[in-house]
Amino acid sequence: MAKPNYQYEKRQRELAKKAKKAEKAARKSTDKPDDDTPELLADGLTPGESLGEPGVGPAAEPTA
Repeated sequence: MAKPNYQYEKRQRELAKKAKKAEKAARKSTDKPDDDTPELLADGLTPGESLGEPGVGPAAEPTA
């Protein structure tokens, strides 16, 4: 009877781990939105914007 080749099995496990890690890194890099484009909310505004009144610019912050 032939004895098991433990080095081959270990190498296969290492290759599987490496492939899984590379796949996870690729998935993370494609799922992450770019920092250049702001995230839009459901109403089409970026976070921090408000609808306000039509024809009126953004509200000025009061100076203390």
